[in-house]
Amino acid sequence: MPVTAPAAAVTLESLELRVLHLPLVSPFTTSFGTETVREVIVVRARTTDGEGWGEIVTQHEPYYSSEYTHGAWDVAQRFLMPALLEARTFAPEDVAGILEPVIGHRMVKGGLELAILDAALRAQGRPLGEYLGSVRDRVPSGVSVGIQRDPAAMVDAVGTYLDEGYVRIKIKIKPGRDVDDTAAVRDAFGAIPLQVDANSAYTLADADTLAELDRFDLLLIEQPLQEDDLVDHATLARRLKTPVCLDESIVSLKAARDALALGSASVVNIKAGRVGGYLEAVRIHDLCRDAGVPVWCGGMLETGIGRAANAALAALPGFTLPGDISASSRFYTRDIVTEPAVIEDGHVRVPTGPGLGVEIDPLALDDATVERVELRA
Repeated sequence: MPVTAPAAAVTLESLELRVLHLPLVSPFTTSFGTETVREVIVVRARTTDGEGWGEIVTQHEPYYSSEYTHGAWDVAQRFLMPALLEARTFAPEDVAGILEPVIGHRMVKGGLELAILDAALRAQGRPLGEYLGSVRDRVPSGVSVGIQRDPAAMVDAVGTYLDEGYVRIKIKIKPGRDVDDTAAVRDAFGAIPLQVDANSAYTLADADTLAELDRFDLLLIEQPLQEDDLVDHATLARRLKTPVCLDESIVSLKAARDALALGSASVVNIKAGRVGGYLEAVRIHDLCRDAGVPVWCGGMLETGIGRAANAALAALPGFTLPGDISASSRFYTRDIVTEPAVIEDGHVRVPTGPGLGVEIDPLALDDATVERVELRA
């Protein structure tokens, strides 16, 4: 539950989905593939008191997660949206319970919950950050750098982001593109805050290679093994001096509790979409804070909708490491909000307006829309 008062109930009139295609500034390559266009779903919840916006952070293909855009499009229309429209009047804190009979599909549930939460908070004039329990008005900004052509190109890319003021660098790695790339960045830039992200690309058989990364004094190594390898992650963590951070493995409060109990991670990356929404993200934050485990806010190449919500989440007290909350211009030449996130002295401001605190640019939204559907109560 949020650490502040619950939001007011809403009465739904309709729910709208849009699939957007947003060209990326440059290709983004990880161990599971390359994106040149970000395909994402945005949600508009229309209520008797106004409207709210959310973002379903699926990707075009089910390689990062079992969820993907058109699977989300289907389950939202056939099951999740009708359940909410049938309930009609409820508080945002009730959304998870209404949708619980549908197994999984956490990214879809999280996007729907955010739209309803935004609508409720806008009607009350309450900022999302205040509601979640934010304690800062800005958050440190890290950047995620995809796999480049070679180590020299990686150094060039990192140098550009450091010049732009990012306070922490994360580089993507995979087998064959790990030790040399990390060494090149460390050699070029010295003692910058640096971490690596494997996106589940390794197995325990690669432990010796991963142990070579210990010499680079990394903040952490993120998700080296497969999502369901909690026991193997615990085994690997005992082999490494570098802290192991879990990302894809943390799909719920229970998964986080299990990972901590097993010793599978000493750092946790919280992504609201991956865990089913911002309320579950707060619960995971609270668990880790009470256990003395640092957390940080991961990113899914969000539009200005999700980026604003992530900034509010990352301003909670347990988020002690810089997250992936970069400027909108890191990924997009044209965002769908009127005031995209920018870097100021290495930080991103937490919006202070009602709800998400950002406004949609209707022309940019229409230009990016490739599919649209609306269901009414």
